[in-house]
Amino acid sequence: MKKSLFISILLCANLLRISANEPFVSRVFPASSVRAVEAVTSGGSITVSGDADSEAVVEVYVSRDKWSAEKIKQTFEENYTLDIELKGGKLHVEARSKSRISNWNQQGLNISFKITVPRQANSNLRTSGGSIHISNMSGEQDFTTSGGSLKVENVSGKINGRTSGGSITVANSSDVIELKTSGGSISAKDCNGKIKLSTSGGSLNLSNLSGDIDASTSGGSVTAKNIHGALKTGTSGGSVRLEGISGSVEARSSGGAMNVTMESVSDYVRLTNSGNTSLTLPSGKGYQLNVKGNKVETSGLADFRGNMTGSSIDGATGSGGPEISIKTSQRARLTFL
Repeated sequence: MKKSLFISILLCANLLRISANEPFVSRVFPASSVRAVEAVTSGGSITVSGDADSEAVVEVYVSRDKWSAEKIKQTFEENYTLDIELKGGKLHVEARSKSRISNWNQQGLNISFKITVPRQANSNLRTSGGSIHISNMSGEQDFTTSGGSLKVENVSGKINGRTSGGSITVANSSDVIELKTSGGSISAKDCNGKIKLSTSGGSLNLSNLSGDIDASTSGGSVTAKNIHGALKTGTSGGSVRLEGISGSVEARSSGGAMNVTMESVSDYVRLTNSGNTSLTLPSGKGYQLNVKGNKVETSGLADFRGNMTGSSIDGATGSGGPEISIKTSQRARLTFL
């Protein structure tokens, strides 16, 4: 087996199988030779999984709604090239147009990749018009799409993904996770490590996360359940609901109600809001309280030393402890259970 396997394909009729279920092109490489995968396409999705045994597999799918197989084949041959190359441990797969496509209706195709490599492989993935799905990988994963969703499952290592026009789902993943979208919601569950999530146009749904978590949105609500560690979150245009939180919390909202329930507090709870704000804390613990609002209500407060008015609470419970801060221009409610 040569160290470099290179295929530059100008597709002929006897090489093609065009169907919804069969790949347009399929290539196989020794899995032991693949340490990284690089995939680039301008009009389709990319799926990469670390499920390879003895063989790494590249499958290329070419499609266009309501077009015949013959028209797809002819358009591809006239307007696109496909490169598949294994060199120096890097598996490179790229579909590109021969020249700038000025008329999508006549020349545009969706060219998608399904790639299976060893779990320990790194990846660098780019598409301008489709989704990206990565699963069962470890190492360093870097991926970008301008027009689709991101899905990450069972991935560990350094994960860096961006999309300008889709949602993000991440599950059962760990270590360093940084995911960003400009136009969709984010769902994260069963993950741990250093996690940074941001969206400019959707909601956040977080569950069963642990570690150092930074999650923000400019245009949606925030919901989080069963979080362990340090959580920093906020929204400029929605509500915040945090339940079953153990650790420290910093949360802000400019446009909705905020409800936070703590199972335990390690260092601090800092809530800043322009709407009604409710915080529930475990009773019988020491806290340092600083609560301000248009109207402040409390229940279950005991062993308190300090000052309390209808619009503020400033003092300590027990022998003091973690910082509890609420600042809102509306009603603040502090409950001890």
